Amino acid sequence: MKVLFLGGAGMIGSAAAAEAARRGTEVTVVTRSEPRRPLAPGVRRLAADVRDPAALRDALGGEEFDSVVNWVGFTPDDVRAHPGLFDGSAGQYVFISTCSVFGRPVPSLPVTESSPRRQPVFGYARDKIACEVLLEESHRSQGFPLTIVRPFHTYDRTVIPSLAGWTAIERMRTGRPVVVHGDGTSLWSLMHSRDFARAFVPLLGNGHAVGESVNVVSGDILTWDQIHLALAAAAGVRHPVLRHRSSESIAERVPGWGEVLEHDFRHSMLFDTTKLRTLVPGFAPEVTFAEGAREVLAHYDAHPGLQVADAALHRAMDLLVGEA
Repeated sequence: MKVLFLGGAGMIGSAAAAEAARRGTEVTVVTRSEPRRPLAPGVRRLAADVRDPAALRDALGGEEFDSVVNWVGFTPDDVRAHPGLFDGSAGQYVFISTCSVFGRPVPSLPVTESSPRRQPVFGYARDKIACEVLLEESHRSQGFPLTIVRPFHTYDRTVIPSLAGWTAIERMRTGRPVVVHGDGTSLWSLMHSRDFARAFVPLLGNGHAVGESVNVVSGDILTWDQIHLALAAAAGVRHPVLRHRSSESIAERVPGWGEVLEHDFRHSMLFDTTKLRTLVPGFAPEVTFAEGAREVLAHYDAHPGLQVADAALHRAMDLLVGEA
């Protein structure tokens, strides 16, 4: 099978390319500049701007692919030309969207692929919805072989899955309180990039997935307190001090967090994985968050240059802790 990745040299894209190559798929990745993450052995790279349809057409030279995956479509202008560009030269076009498209709060849990999409404020999710709608219209009107894939919160060894990042780890290790939004019991789901790749790659070239949207999520359920406690345990901290503050009060002290807390992290998100397990029989996540957290901390401890705390965030958390 031949697969084309438009972009795909980031965290989950590179994991997916490595998994596809491991399974014997011919993978070509198109990026404008040299990827920051090394490509897996056997993965071919073409240099082109994927947002320039003429340049992309020239780079591909009429080559056909069983599946084309767009990792870098963020606005309708990024994808508008693709139905014309790939219709007839791709057996499947996979658009990487996000589970953030689902309106918050979700009317009923668990979230399914048919849950309402609505996001009038959070720009990233709002634009992803617009991309989905544009491509769905091409599927309905001209049979464009569309599959929409929606990851949720993914991570690997390079990503601390907390808004505070290394600042939270430093505070835990020095005995300072870490602020957690709400009461710490809202429910969340994390997925390691290796598990994402194992779930995602079997969707490529899968005719049953054409015309479908698929939430590629682990189905694991964690509270935000559990996420912080797992990170603390991986950091060697037995009794971290967690302090709970409302999303509104946090946003007053850390304005950059306001939008993502209001329209994403503060809401419980549970997922029904029936469609994913139907399309990818036997899939189950293999990396627990306890294991993933140990992998993250081992990576950061082995690379001291990554251990960058935010002084302004330290001050904001100290102020929030004092506002009991």
